[in-house]
Amino acid sequence: MSPGDFLRPPLAVVCNDAGAANLIIGWLGKSAGLGFRAHMQGPAMQLWQSAFPDSPPVSLDEAIQGASQLLSGTGWASMLEHKARVMARVQGIPVIAAVDHWVNYRERFVREGVEVLPDEVWVSDGEAFAEASRCFPSLTLRQFQNEYLMGQVARVRAFDAQRTTEKSERVLYALEPIRQSWSGNDIRAGEFQALDYFLSSLYYLGLSAKTQIRLRPHPSDHPGKYDEWLQSRRCQYDVSLAPEEELAAAVSWADWIVGCESFVLIVALASGKRTVSTLPPWGHPCRLPQSGLIHLSSLP
Repeated sequence: MSPGDFLRPPLAVVCNDAGAANLIIGWLGKSAGLGFRAHMQGPAMQLWQSAFPDSPPVSLDEAIQGASQLLSGTGWASMLEHKARVMARVQGIPVIAAVDHWVNYRERFVREGVEVLPDEVWVSDGEAFAEASRCFPSLTLRQFQNEYLMGQVARVRAFDAQRTTEKSERVLYALEPIRQSWSGNDIRAGEFQALDYFLSSLYYLGLSAKTQIRLRPHPSDHPGKYDEWLQSRRCQYDVSLAPEEELAAAVSWADWIVGCESFVLIVALASGKRTVSTLPPWGHPCRLPQSGLIHLSSLP
């Protein structure tokens, strides 16, 4: 069965983060038959407008009022989706939450000490379903194919088929906000600690200081976030920001895809790329369950 078999119009759709937005857009396809009433913020806004130009976003009140169901993301970047679930609960509207990752499931539904659980949790693979079953034994769980991932893999392979250069030392570093500092002597956010750990460990991957490294910012990163770091490292390493291009093109360009726990690593693995988690030994263990992922901390 498909996601559409479990959705009823008019459907309220609320997202802020890119991950859940991509997952939900893939599930909804190109059909407007469900009478979408979407409220989007943050990175999700542009993704929705590109996918559904004939269903422009409305205010949160307009999206929720009188809806038959709410389908929301479960991101960390804002209060939006939590607020939408609270509003739906007050109005007696059933809530479906899309979880696009494999970590912190219970915490996704807590803001300022208040937990608001959905009626259903939807995921896109067996590992996520197992984690959701462990965290939410009393909720209805559903698993559907990740249409976004399938589309990205197809795009990567299409770009790979056009690639004319031989394999080389080219690395795409998929950035993501860690929002915590691990080392007692280093007060910087974890993403910067992981970056430096990666540079110091190039040898263990058979790479060198001449390796061409592109940093691909996370959709929620503010402009200029890595400028100072780049300026201080360019004298020793060939490192720069990746050009603004679609994800599949960026992944195809590289021979190695590295990062902490970014979804880009999942796209890379599914595309057959050499893929590395750069979480340092003093950070938390990598929580991505996919086999085939190289863990840099286990190599030295």
